[in-house]
Amino acid sequence: MSPVVKRKGEKFTIPSKYLLFVLTLMCTVTMLMTFSTDIFNKPLNTVVGYLIVPFQKGISSVGGWFSTRAEELKEIRALKEENEELKKQVADLLAENIELQQGKYELNQLQALYEMDEQYSGYEKTGARIIARDAGNWYHSFTIDKGSNDGIEVDMNVMADGGLVGRVYSVGPNWAKVVSIINDNTNVSGKILATGDNLIVSGDLELMQKNLISFSQLLDSDGVVTNGDKIVTSDISDKYLPGILIGYINEINIDSNKLTKSGTVTPAVDFEHLSEVLVIMQLKQTVEE
Repeated sequence: MSPVVKRKGEKFTIPSKYLLFVLTLMCTVTMLMTFSTDIFNKPLNTVVGYLIVPFQKGISSVGGWFSTRAEELKEIRALKEENEELKKQVADLLAENIELQQGKYELNQLQALYEMDEQYSGYEKTGARIIARDAGNWYHSFTIDKGSNDGIEVDMNVMADGGLVGRVYSVGPNWAKVVSIINDNTNVSGKILATGDNLIVSGDLELMQKNLISFSQLLDSDGVVTNGDKIVTSDISDKYLPGILIGYINEINIDSNKLTKSGTVTPAVDFEHLSEVLVIMQLKQTVEE
């Protein structure tokens, strides 16, 4: 069917085979131009630049953010593991340090006991560890880990820090209880080492808080006794062996009778920090014996 030109008032139509030929020709020309020239590249690149590139940048940024977070999480996990390991090392070192300090403290205590043993070499002694004490911060009464099975007897004298602690007042098979000279029920017959003057040393609950004990009945008419003089157990003490250091004169007062003096004594023993003691393995010989 050939193309027909219609008169006025009639529709103009093109046969389909000619229309298909024209479209095929246009596609062919367009393909040739695309392969042989870049006439469409620039507009296409422009469209891609406005639409695709921002999207790619966004994807890249998101990917980079996730990658950074992943690395940070990995580093945090590694730091936590390292921190836990360091904590364990610190705990181990702290425990080791405590053991070393405890060992050093015990060594010093044993050295002090050894020196005291040498100082009072005339007495047979045995070492004992304190395993319990009465309420409070001061060792006015306590229990040691040796008893009758070890030869401990009631009224045996107990020492520490080079001085008198007290005496045994109760004994079991593997334990013994000790009452200290700072106990308010304790009286010890003592003497001034420099002058030989006798006095009575007594425990006192109020003075105990200041690490002091009291003395009384000192006959010192000449005023020879002064602060710092040593007090030791006297020969006339009924339960304590003679010559054991009790402490040092801290303060002297004249009694109201103007004949005797009294005051306070600083004990030779630190009754707040006792841990080991020496028990003298013999009793004071009495007149009856």
